[in-house]
Amino acid sequence: MNGEVNRILQKVLKRITPTREQRKRVEQLARRLQEKVSQTAREMGVTAEVRVEGSVAKDTWLSEEPEIDIFMQIPPELPREMLGNVCLKVAKKAVEGAKQVERFAEHPYLEAFVDNVRINIVPCYRVKKGEWKSATDRTPYHTEYVKKRLNEKLRGEIRLLKRFMKGIGVYGAEIKVGGFSGYLCELLVISYGSFIGVLENFAEWKGKTVIDLERYYEKREDELQLMFPDPLVVVDPVDAGRNVAAAVRREKIAEFVAASRAFLEKPDEKFFYPPPIEPFNPKQIRVELRNRGSTLLFLTFGKVDAVSDVLWGQLYRTQKALRALLETHDFHVLRTSAWSDENELNVLVFELEQATLPPVKRHLGPPLAKRRECKKFVDKYLGSERTVCGPFVEDSRWVVEVRREVVDAAEF
Repeated sequence: MNGEVNRILQKVLKRITPTREQRKRVEQLARRLQEKVSQTAREMGVTAEVRVEGSVAKDTWLSEEPEIDIFMQIPPELPREMLGNVCLKVAKKAVEGAKQVERFAEHPYLEAFVDNVRINIVPCYRVKKGEWKSATDRTPYHTEYVKKRLNEKLRGEIRLLKRFMKGIGVYGAEIKVGGFSGYLCELLVISYGSFIGVLENFAEWKGKTVIDLERYYEKREDELQLMFPDPLVVVDPVDAGRNVAAAVRREKIAEFVAASRAFLEKPDEKFFYPPPIEPFNPKQIRVELRNRGSTLLFLTFGKVDAVSDVLWGQLYRTQKALRALLETHDFHVLRTSAWSDENELNVLVFELEQATLPPVKRHLGPPLAKRRECKKFVDKYLGSERTVCGPFVEDSRWVVEVRREVVDAAEF
């Protein structure tokens, strides 16, 4: 590691490592909330073992953004409804008076803000390893696995990786982001040994990476390929049947690969703390749009009665489906994006090369060498209401000019 890289990393590390006072404050708050949730569960007749998990338990949290995960482990014999209903009521009661947001993973959990710290109160089952009843049952085992393998240096390397990923916009496993989770960051550092080691390996990206820390699939590579077709596979050390990186979208992997290469070539603190983006004013927007010559198509709709992850899942699916529909009708989509205030307004944006198309298009048929296909083509288009000209032969294949079904993207 050259001197400039080391200088940048030490400067960032000093900024993101909790001070003694910050650590004391967060740990005291975590214990207080743990006791409060335990007490509330008892008062409401709910049997639960309450534990602090996540980055606070593993000491991999960033000083700027502490986040406390409180897990309520209930006995495995209790019905599934307990996770989504009763435990949620306990969580809401325990942090009564604080700002609360109901979130949803496999089942509902509560996000709250206490003393300006984000708190996640998550229900799960208290089960033996491998006997999972819900996705969150693995978390206590994740915590123990990571804690056993970390030292102070590795904790710092994990903090650097998290901050780097936050800076380039690829951190966060929620559907809105589709990026790298905190647990995935921890496993990457454990695997490659350092922040720079992670970047160096991703900079050499060849389209697929497999990390199997516990060597579950040693000499079983064919089985692994069938089980995990994802471009990035990190086999969960506590569950051989799970890919920790399954939720990472391809574009987020690509962005991380590109950023890793860029940082290694030209290190800069801006990767960790990018400067704020200055938004265009209305006049600048009009000038830019006029210079681009493309067309922006906006689809706006109001409040969707769904929690954040469900909402963003719906937005992305709709965005993908509408793009495919536009392209099916010959509109060239340059870019698409989704935006939401997660309350009253949702927007899908499509940038098109052009919003209107000529009413007639040229449609190529089969080459003359394919006799059967040629007959089907001629039978289909000869005399069709959509046919404007043809069918006719050109350069040894059938061609027809037909009337487009859709010519205006906005009306469509």
